[in-house]
Amino acid sequence: MRIKKILMATVIGMVAYALGGCSSTKITRVEPAKTIDLSGRWNDTDSRLVAEEMISDCLQRPWINHFNERNNRDPVVIVGIITNRSHEHIDAQLFVEDLEQSLINSGKVKFVASKQERLGVRDERDEQSQGYTDKDTIKKKGKETGADFMIIGSVNSIKDETKGKYVILYQVNLELVDLENNQKVWIGQKEIKKMVQKSKYSL
Repeated sequence: MRIKKILMATVIGMVAYALGGCSSTKITRVEPAKTIDLSGRWNDTDSRLVAEEMISDCLQRPWINHFNERNNRDPVVIVGIITNRSHEHIDAQLFVEDLEQSLINSGKVKFVASKQERLGVRDERDEQSQGYTDKDTIKKKGKETGADFMIIGSVNSIKDETKGKYVILYQVNLELVDLENNQKVWIGQKEIKKMVQKSKYSL
């Protein structure tokens, strides 16, 4: 009977250890810029690289030199609506922010706040005029900088799947529109293609 109890306790201990090992979580800190692609889906690296490449292409095209020559100043740009037309959930706002960062860091254009951001800034100006702010520091209304061009676009995808693997193509289309006359002065397209092969042991 004693041996039976010892064996039972040993088995229970081994099962508990195995279950504990299966449920353990390992955390490893990595550099934010490091490429990590676990699922094959659109991720932060895709967003950043596509934004950088497309804005770089946009700012090398003739429209910007033509504008500088006509107006003797840098153009003012705003990012409009970027539509997600892919088959998966994509945080379009993250892509918009990557586009904005690439535009600002280029030093070739001026950049203005989005429609939603401007509402917040206008509320702040209204607050300043309520009598609580030093009059010498109150910001005047009617001094906003108007954009000359707006970037609009979409993220699209096509997925071809068979047993155990699939190929996915992401296509990003962007257009730069002159806000004065609605003319498209630049059209860009970037594609990312991924092949994902699932392990037969994957869940």
